[in-house]
Amino acid sequence: MDQLLRNPAIVNGLRKVETRVERLSGSSALPGINAGASRVINAGGKRLRPALTLATAMALGKNPDRRVITAAACVELIHAGSLVHDDLMDRATERRGATTLNADLGDGKALVIGDFMLARAGLAAITSVSRPVAEVLAATVVELAEGQYLETTDLFNPHRTEASALRSITGKTAALFRASCLVAAVCAQASPEDRARMAAYGERFGLIFQILDDLLDLTATSEQLGKPAGNDLKQGVYSLPLILAKANFLTNGDISLQRGISDEQVAEILTRLRQTKMVETTIEYCRGLAAEAVTALPEIGNQEIAGILRSLPTSYIDTIIRTINRPALTATS
Repeated sequence: MDQLLRNPAIVNGLRKVETRVERLSGSSALPGINAGASRVINAGGKRLRPALTLATAMALGKNPDRRVITAAACVELIHAGSLVHDDLMDRATERRGATTLNADLGDGKALVIGDFMLARAGLAAITSVSRPVAEVLAATVVELAEGQYLETTDLFNPHRTEASALRSITGKTAALFRASCLVAAVCAQASPEDRARMAAYGERFGLIFQILDDLLDLTATSEQLGKPAGNDLKQGVYSLPLILAKANFLTNGDISLQRGISDEQVAEILTRLRQTKMVETTIEYCRGLAAEAVTALPEIGNQEIAGILRSLPTSYIDTIIRTINRPALTATS
């Protein structure tokens, strides 16, 4: 992942993306909306999605011009707006070590700020990029909503299946990674086959990203996460790592998530999970997705960018392994 975020051309492109995102997020006639959107935009994050947009454009032979930069900024703005909505649904009070908008400003103001960011991205796409790119992003926002809705229908459902979990995270997370690659392919006027291949690559990487994020919630510390560990358990989310653990390793009683679960019960469940091979199994699952992602890539003439994209899924997995706290890894060895 470091190769992607340290490539000089991508770093230069991300600076331009950052400027564009700031302008878009600060374009409301209402200062309060601008201030709230700015807080979300400047709260941190590696800008991985727009970096994928830039890398895809370069892979397909197009230098990141104004349209590519704006498309990448729209992708990041949609991501930021979706985070506001996620925090609202989760009643979260903290993200990346900072107070969430809903905790600080109230649910109503947070909701409209998130709405503004999504709408502003769509407007910029149709007026400053192209209709096809705007259509990709609009369809992606639909998928984000559907994926999140699907997750809510399975909350506190101990019988949630692997297929159900994958369908949900494909919509709520992987769809935007897919769009990150696809909008660049559209801007580059790539062939239908190359568009489909880059979209498949982005989707597989997005699945890896979300599955490992869910794994971190069950293995990392609150300090590492920037939010309370085990939050998915409290929300009643049977994530894919939890489903894999339930199916393969928990023989001394099932895990049943109940509304109003206490911090002590969450800690007990986390301890049990960390005594299984959940980490190893989930990592192996993600390595399979990484292989699929690399296989999906089209032929890329730029060998430096080709190497970055081929190594990205595996290097991201390795980064997460290093992030997971050592006791959790030791317990699963």
